[in-house]
Amino acid sequence: MFARVVFSLGLLSATAWVDPALAAGARTLQVIVSKDTQSLNVYDGGQLVASSKVSTGKPGHETPTGIFSVLEKQKYHESNLYSAAPMPFMQRLTWSGIALHEAKSVPNYPASHGCVRLPAAFAKSLYKITEPGVHVIISDRPLVPTRISSRALFRPEKPPAVNQLLSDAQLRPSTLDASLKPVEVAMNVIKPAIEASAPKPESAPLRILITRRGERETLLDVQDMLGYLGFDAGAPDGHPGQMTVTAVNAFKLWKNLPSNGPLLNDAFLTALYQAAGRGAPPQGQIMVRQNFKPLFEAGVEIRGPQIALGTHFIEAIDIDAKSGDTQWNSVSLDNQIPAAAMKRLGIVTKADPKDYNAAVNALERIIIPDGIRERINAALTSGSSITISDLGQSQETGAGTDFITVTRTPG
Repeated sequence: MFARVVFSLGLLSATAWVDPALAAGARTLQVIVSKDTQSLNVYDGGQLVASSKVSTGKPGHETPTGIFSVLEKQKYHESNLYSAAPMPFMQRLTWSGIALHEAKSVPNYPASHGCVRLPAAFAKSLYKITEPGVHVIISDRPLVPTRISSRALFRPEKPPAVNQLLSDAQLRPSTLDASLKPVEVAMNVIKPAIEASAPKPESAPLRILITRRGERETLLDVQDMLGYLGFDAGAPDGHPGQMTVTAVNAFKLWKNLPSNGPLLNDAFLTALYQAAGRGAPPQGQIMVRQNFKPLFEAGVEIRGPQIALGTHFIEAIDIDAKSGDTQWNSVSLDNQIPAAAMKRLGIVTKADPKDYNAAVNALERIIIPDGIRERINAALTSGSSITISDLGQSQETGAGTDFITVTRTPG
């Protein structure tokens, strides 16, 4: 890990250097920016390895807060928004124009047009050790990753045991007849354990988002179940097209449900899930991405749905390939839920992001289907991450991104 090579620390340090050959371990890095202190800290496996002053967006051009990742890197880039302003050692966080980059002026106060300005020497050094996918968390207050543990966390599959067959073994007879002699069993020779258990190269880390269900996720299930029951709603796409509307109304007619009001209401969803044999409608959704592309998603149950989950970022920083043990770090972010959203989601109690156990408490309220958990466990690698948020993914999430979560400042 990078923790073995420590940068020159100090919040106002503007220089840092790490051997670029170590960049293969960049998947366990976390970059955390505090707007309150105008500082950036780099963590590797939870250990602080570099710090620098920064300059974030000035009033009217505020830098958004939330959970981002490096989408693109360019040693030299010119702004498409601000008169081709130079942005050396640019590391893009959103396709709409937010990035980390070198700047000549990095005062100890907000002064940019939304990007995070870095001192020249630090920008170059940081550029050398990151890779696309490294997470960048921007918060108003300073955040420090905290080690957490819970049985609700994912756990990679243990490698299969090897060399446990017996060769030329003496087996005891099944009776106690003294005339019987020990039986010698010859068995095929197997390859040495070191060959049989040769490690496979790790795949790209998973990006996991757990959030409240939106209309799109619910409609995907509705379309699938209507098709299963013989009502042609078209291919499941999460959009209420004419075929879907017709199928929903046909089902309501079959179950003597009123057709006026919202297309998807509680009575309709309860009846549809029961008719399809799927129990109660889930309140949440788990979505998985890898290499900036969607993999799969599924509904999840949320215990105590009237209590906000909060916004949390959890990352697997170390995996023991032999035992399957995994170390996880987390940070919890401030995120104001608008009153209208709280009403729509049925939330009556807000989360406390400063609670030491906030991330674990939220995680343990989420019930993930066994098949989905097994699928994630099988693909889990170091650097895999979980984002939990009541408000879901930002509109910035799309083609060529990880899950982007933009938070709202309380106030």
